[in-house]
Amino acid sequence: MAERQVFQVSELAEVLRGLLEDSLPRLWVQGEVSNFSRPTSGHWYFTLKDGGAQIRAAMFRNANFGIRPQPKDGDQVLIRGQVTLYAARGDLQLICEHLEPAGVGALLAAFERLKQQLAAEGLFDEALKRPLPLMPRHIGVITSATGAAVQDIRATLARRWPLATVWLYPVPVQGAEAPPAIVRALRELPAQAPVEVVILARGGGSLEDLWAFNEEAVVRAVRACTRPVVSGVGHEVDFTLADFAADLRAPTPTAAAERVTPDIADWREHLGDLSDQLRTATEDLLEVRRERLQQLASRLHTLHPGRRLLDRVQRLDELSERLAHAGSQLAARGVQKLSALRLRLANASPAQRLPAQRTRLDHARQRLLLAAQARQQQQAARLTAASARLLALSPTAVLSRGYAIATTADGRVATQATALAPGTLLNVRLAQGTTATVVKGLASVGAKAPPTRPDQR
Repeated sequence: MAERQVFQVSELAEVLRGLLEDSLPRLWVQGEVSNFSRPTSGHWYFTLKDGGAQIRAAMFRNANFGIRPQPKDGDQVLIRGQVTLYAARGDLQLICEHLEPAGVGALLAAFERLKQQLAAEGLFDEALKRPLPLMPRHIGVITSATGAAVQDIRATLARRWPLATVWLYPVPVQGAEAPPAIVRALRELPAQAPVEVVILARGGGSLEDLWAFNEEAVVRAVRACTRPVVSGVGHEVDFTLADFAADLRAPTPTAAAERVTPDIADWREHLGDLSDQLRTATEDLLEVRRERLQQLASRLHTLHPGRRLLDRVQRLDELSERLAHAGSQLAARGVQKLSALRLRLANASPAQRLPAQRTRLDHARQRLLLAAQARQQQQAARLTAASARLLALSPTAVLSRGYAIATTADGRVATQATALAPGTLLNVRLAQGTTATVVKGLASVGAKAPPTRPDQR
């Protein structure tokens, strides 16, 4: 009897999961979303069903990043993923790697919903559009490194504006990896290179092919880029939400390269026109200066110092003749005037007037002498009278008549006997000399004072 092989449940689950994953490669599945849930982990869990069956599905956070709008119950979706076994419950499960609305109609509906949402936020306002540099020296390009778009852009930039340096930031432009790569490029390229404008481009394709440029994260990154962004995605009839957020929308990648650069051929033509205008203006200016020079030369000939010197010589001759004539006349007038002055001087000579003046001087001296003598006599008489009056009023004269002047020790003149106390020392000035005395007592007015003997000093 053969030995039985016994599996643990978990071992059997692992075998079944291996069989499923090995026998069924990654596949696309279309169905309706139901029982959708999004826990705090950020993973999505839902059921994918149609009219006859259903299967559980999971889409983890690293795969659902950037998918907008978020699916909801009832949405028809197209999923690419791997069928596996969820061993914990023993359920078949579809691990989703990519999710998009099923059918073009659904994609367009998602496009319009997100467009209206972002427009309501003001993300597409014309006031936010920034002007492009007139002659950029550094141009950034975000696109696939292997697509035809990058070749068209390089060729156009090299033809129109070879002075610019092109900074390429290669990114995938389709699939689940494209949106986060484009968002990163829009943030990092202006920080890593001195670009003045950024071209975001890819070639044409279906709505599904261009869907990375309709992702909300990409649209917001276009608006948040620190440099003006020119979108050149798809063909002329293709529109993406990135076009609305960009500072300028170009219908193709080639057109985007044309919009960000001037045409050097136009500049050469413009510079040629300016050169012609400058040459014409210079020739006109030279002609004007030449005519002016001729006028100045004519004036210079007229005003030449030699010519002016001849005029001055002739004028000098005329003035010399006038000076000689004027000198002769002046000399004649001077002789006449000198004769007249000599006659007047002879008439007014002091020698003739001196005797009369001497006589007048003698008379004046006599009068002055008489007046001085009379004045002297008059002043002597006045002095005698004044001396007599002064002598009559002199204190010395009064003292000579027997009067005396008594003063206290501090020099005050004693005028009232009642103001003197017995024992007061008095200095008595006489007509000749001064004596000191002491008050012994006071006598009544009119009483005869006893004789005393003053002490002589």
